[in-house]
Amino acid sequence: MIKMYTDAATKPNSDHYAAGILIIHNKQQIQLKQVIDAKDNHSAEFVAAILGFKYLSEHLAHEQNIFFYSDSKILMDSITKKYSKSYPDYLSELLELEDGFDLVINQWIPDKQNAGAHHLAIQALHQL
Repeated sequence: MIKMYTDAATKPNSDHYAAGILIIHNKQQIQLKQVIDAKDNHSAEFVAAILGFKYLSEHLAHEQNIFFYSDSKILMDSITKKYSKSYPDYLSELLELEDGFDLVINQWIPDKQNAGAHHLAIQALHQL
C-alpha cells in the first residue's frame, strides 16, 4: 500500500507555481518538491498529481494499491466524475496514469491534513 499526498502553491502576485508531493511507502517518506509551469492554482494542482503518479509509475511497483489524497476539491471532483470542463487535458493524463495501477482510492482531505505536501510546495517556491 502506498499513500500519496499532493499540493500546489503559488507566490502571491506572480506566475510562479510549485508542487509538493509526499509519498509514504513501507513506513518511509519520499518527499518531492519542484517549481512547475501552470496557468493558475487549479492547473497546478493537476500538475502536482500528475507528477506524483509519474514518480510512482517510474519508481514503485504498478501492482500496489494507491491511496491518493489532495485538498483540491476541483481535482478530486474531476477525477470522480471523469470530467473537467476547464482542465480536460490534465484530467485525461492523470486518469491514464491512475489506470496503470491495480487500485487507486482518491480522497479529498482538508488543508490541515495535507500539511506535509503543502510545506514541500512552499519550500520549492522559496528556491526561486
